[in-house]
Amino acid sequence: MDESTGLLLSALRFAAEKHKDQRRKGADASPYVNHLIQVAETLWTVGNVRDATLLVASILHDTLEDTDATSAEIRAQFGEEVLALVLEVTDDRSLSQKERKQLQVETASHKSPKAKLLKIADKISNVQDIITSPPKTWSLERKQEYLSWTERVVTGLRGENENLERYYDDLLTKGRQLLGME
Repeated sequence: MDESTGLLLSALRFAAEKHKDQRRKGADASPYVNHLIQVAETLWTVGNVRDATLLVASILHDTLEDTDATSAEIRAQFGEEVLALVLEVTDDRSLSQKERKQLQVETASHKSPKAKLLKIADKISNVQDIITSPPKTWSLERKQEYLSWTERVVTGLRGENENLERYYDDLLTKGRQLLGME
């Protein structure tokens, strides 16, 4: 074991504490931290990512956006490089949801290579949730629109990892079939 293992475990603890009262929107209302673990695991298993900075950032990627975590905390505990990556994938919560979603589409192709990998893994996790445990209140149309939106985002993220892209494509095809889009 090396120092990166300890940093990864610290990130898991930090994220679990920050997201402790949060649940996913899906029908099963799984603990939010499960999503963060899934994103990191997807990077590791599907994307063959071995970059500790990226794996740590994947676990922390929603902390600034969805919790009371601060940039200063992340910098102090995980370093400037992790913070920069988390900031790069963090939506501006002062904007409307519609604006945030449009910005994700518009800025995807301008992300750093590591941010692109993190965003694809995040979209994989979210599409998986729409397929296996969608929010109870979401109509069929909203689920279909969500899948189409992820495709527009992922279009701008391509070119960094064929395995992640192929996995996303296969998952999107499965989701479209299940939702009657194909």
